[in-house]
Amino acid sequence: MPKEKRKKYEIFIRQIEALSKVANLITSGLYLEELLRLVVNVTAQIMNSKICSLMLLDPEKKELVIKATQSISEEYNKKPNIKLGEGIAGKVAQDKKPICVLDVRKDERYINRDIAEQEGLYSLASVPLAVKGRVIGVFNCYTSRKHKFSKPELDVLTVLANQTAVAIENAELGLRAHVAEEALTTRKIIERAKDILSQEANILPSEAYRLIQKESMDKRKSMREIAEAIILAKDIRERKEDKDA
Repeated sequence: MPKEKRKKYEIFIRQIEALSKVANLITSGLYLEELLRLVVNVTAQIMNSKICSLMLLDPEKKELVIKATQSISEEYNKKPNIKLGEGIAGKVAQDKKPICVLDVRKDERYINRDIAEQEGLYSLASVPLAVKGRVIGVFNCYTSRKHKFSKPELDVLTVLANQTAVAIENAELGLRAHVAEEALTTRKIIERAKDILSQEANILPSEAYRLIQKESMDKRKSMREIAEAIILAKDIRERKEDKDA
């Protein structure tokens, strides 16, 4: 096999292995922050990238925030957030299309050219993190020398970005489900404590609720904590009564 053809084949194999590795990471049950950190590390390795970063979109502020990078550069890691539509990453997120830049230090669209100069960054491939047609962030891949990203390289980055976007979406759905479940549990606990207090103090349930609320504010504890204390106190009394009987 000719040397050039063998080199392309080896790159292709590494890319396939990376896609497989990221797919395994996504189904591994890792915490989201750890997963994102590993994804950028794997991507940096296969793309021979000096800096690889993953930015997520804050929908309220309409800003992209760096959430994971393998970079140890303090200057890069402390870059200010990027507004939607501004800079390379901002345009990628807004237009939902990848952008490649041969030299970010000379491209006027790139906001942090001073940091790029300081860190020795040259070329950039920036692809959207999209799930169900909705952009939730941007995947950035920088090189330390001028490099024209090929279509196969962009295809790999796009697949990695899409896989990661699905993992983020699933994690957020799981978190929302957990929060909803916790809220329901809290309501049930407060309702039970309200009924106990209402019966034992011979007051209306609405008044019992206000007493729990006031105790929560006075003691700077959550209403759930106050409610759990009321339920625990009743359980202790009942166990003592059963023992004495």
